[in-house]
Amino acid sequence: MTIDASPPILTGLVAPLDKTLFRKSIPLLAARFPVTKIGSLRKTDPIRRSLIDLPRLRSIVPDPSDPSGDKLVLLKVSTEEDLPPQALEFLRNESNGLVPYTLELDYDYWGADEMIQAILPESLRERSPAGFAMTGHIAHINLKEEYLPYKYLIGQIILDKNLQVKTVVNKLDSIDTQFRFFKMELLAGEPNYIVQHHEADCTFTFDFTQVYWNSRLHTEHERLVDLFQPEDVVADVFAGVGPFAIPAARKGCAVLANDLNPQSAKYLAYKSQVGDAVKVSCEDGRTFIRDAAARLIADPLPVFSGPKKSRNQENQERRKGTLAPPPEIPSLPRNKISHFVMNLPDSAIQFLDAFRGVFAHLDKQEVEKVYSEMPMIHCHCFTRETEPEQARKDILERVTEKIGQPLEGYSLHLVRSVAPNKDMYCISFRLPSRVAFNDE
Repeated sequence: MTIDASPPILTGLVAPLDKTLFRKSIPLLAARFPVTKIGSLRKTDPIRRSLIDLPRLRSIVPDPSDPSGDKLVLLKVSTEEDLPPQALEFLRNESNGLVPYTLELDYDYWGADEMIQAILPESLRERSPAGFAMTGHIAHINLKEEYLPYKYLIGQIILDKNLQVKTVVNKLDSIDTQFRFFKMELLAGEPNYIVQHHEADCTFTFDFTQVYWNSRLHTEHERLVDLFQPEDVVADVFAGVGPFAIPAARKGCAVLANDLNPQSAKYLAYKSQVGDAVKVSCEDGRTFIRDAAARLIADPLPVFSGPKKSRNQENQERRKGTLAPPPEIPSLPRNKISHFVMNLPDSAIQFLDAFRGVFAHLDKQEVEKVYSEMPMIHCHCFTRETEPEQARKDILERVTEKIGQPLEGYSLHLVRSVAPNKDMYCISFRLPSRVAFNDE
């Protein structure tokens, strides 16, 4: 006793999507029952096994011929002969009769994955591209070449089946060579690319077509920010629109946030949620690394004033009557960088040589007064080595070559697999003093 409720196969359909073609009429058998008996039916074993069990559909519906009278109990058979003997005997004795019923399914019933499979050739259905990532109101997908002939149909289905989606784009293979953001094409919805994306109780506003953003990295954003102490100064070398910088500042950190892309710098500074705790610059990453520490010693950031509460937190505490004044915190100078974040996995390792002699032109005694210990460096990178030990050797060899000294201690964290033979890691280590003061 099964019902084929799959959508009709419409291979060869072309855009624009004709939703009226997705209709299916399924003949069923239904039993009339008075409302007083409905409650006990589901506990009756012969009937319980005979009810339709399709997702998002009720098995008990009003009788179209008498909406205020008996209810119809829908069975997953089309004729009496298909019913098990026990179920048939029970229905003949207890119901008010068996009647035919036509179940009508249309475009609104089926999910995105079922719909996409229905428009694809059989050879492409097994891995139908119904998955997508969300950034604000934009759903973005990465279609393989064999799915491109169906891209507008796929885009329209994703738009229709997900209420939070207003725009669907396909990321193209081409990447902006200077600023590393993806180029994309509109598949469905409105051509509005200015998004408001929420993450870690922060709101990020940016043009998705002009900056880099990866929604799959939110766990890594949280992991690193959790390592920071509220009184720290964080130097974000490739800050983008602030997925590390803004949550760190919300935590209480002061942040030097830099990005070469003027659009990223613009949106990072746009309506900042953390006041003057984030200082934005737009320059080459190597220049930023070379100058950031000296600038901060000469011109410290505002003193530590405690973590920043979000508006939601303040409003909730205000409603509960628990909103307390900020605690008294000793004024601590913000002239020492505690962490450098280098989240440009494609090429961040190449910038590590900028740390060679980064303090060599400064008075060593003055630097040591500020830096009782050197900053931590968190450098993201890719490797083609998929075995952990080989990946470790590959990354360590490249980092050592650029730093110019062997590392005495480090940690290596697997962030995510980005392709079958490509993994993203974050290597964290304390900047060796002999590297920082090396004037060669």
